[in-house]
Amino acid sequence: MFKMSWKVTIGAYRLGMIEAVEIATSVELLNDTATITLPGAVYNRAFELNDKLKRGDAVKIELGYDDTLVTEFEGYLSEEPRTDNGSLVLRCEDGLYQYRKGLTNIELKKPRLSAILAQVHTDIKGFTVSCDYDFGYEKFVIRDMTGWDVLKKIQEETNANIYLKGTVLHIHAPYSEQFGEAKYDFAVNVDSEGTDLKWREAADRKLLVKYSAQTADGKTITAQAGEAGGDTKSVNLPGVSDVASLQKAANEELARRVYTGYEGSFAGWMVPYCNAGYKCTLRDTDNDIRTGSYYVLGVKTSFGQIGGKRVVQLGKKI
Repeated sequence: MFKMSWKVTIGAYRLGMIEAVEIATSVELLNDTATITLPGAVYNRAFELNDKLKRGDAVKIELGYDDTLVTEFEGYLSEEPRTDNGSLVLRCEDGLYQYRKGLTNIELKKPRLSAILAQVHTDIKGFTVSCDYDFGYEKFVIRDMTGWDVLKKIQEETNANIYLKGTVLHIHAPYSEQFGEAKYDFAVNVDSEGTDLKWREAADRKLLVKYSAQTADGKTITAQAGEAGGDTKSVNLPGVSDVASLQKAANEELARRVYTGYEGSFAGWMVPYCNAGYKCTLRDTDNDIRTGSYYVLGVKTSFGQIGGKRVVQLGKKI
């Protein structure tokens, strides 16, 4: 029987008791988030905690078994502590919380991503950029936006993998990075409860992806990938300046959705460690042809006094 172990620090304080911790990571969302729930019966004077903990305080969450801890989350309190059904709830965001600062209004003509990021960092200081994902816009308008808003717009329109590591803002093509590897076996460390996987053949996943945009002179440019006869996904990217950028986005969307293998999610425990952007190998001893590796889109980790669990969302087969 494993002993649940944890260490949660917020600002200058280490929490003495927790009710639950939930952490959500995803390559499809801009921020990783965490929710820490404290038992109201212990922290019955919440107003005193509000004097000690405040929005913007640094947060570090370490979890594990038998006093062997792994850093699961680092970020900041994104809201003031609040009560919910008698418990005290602390909501947190990862390091990109620091980009929630207002930017100067400006319209950029024919910028590449590098130029947009340079503009963001004229107002938000102290960070450098690692960007090898080239994407062009006809124009990019920053009006009443924060740095977080700009990064969110880029992430939604280009599917780029955006994250902050230390003081370096990373922007890379989707699926281009693997941050680690986790191995699972259906007979050993996959929990049937909370698992929702379906096997799909690529031949049964007919998909036609259509991307379009309008140039400054009103001309419509288009790109597509895949084949007709099944589903169609149409996306308009306002401001994108060239067909090459549209084609890149269409190709990546098709690769993300059409493959032979499992789709959906499965549940495991705290070991092995798994996170968004990991390579996940699933072994099926009853049907070896279904053993394979997948790109992890996201992981939801829940942890409390009665146990810990990860729900792993699979992406394309790799």
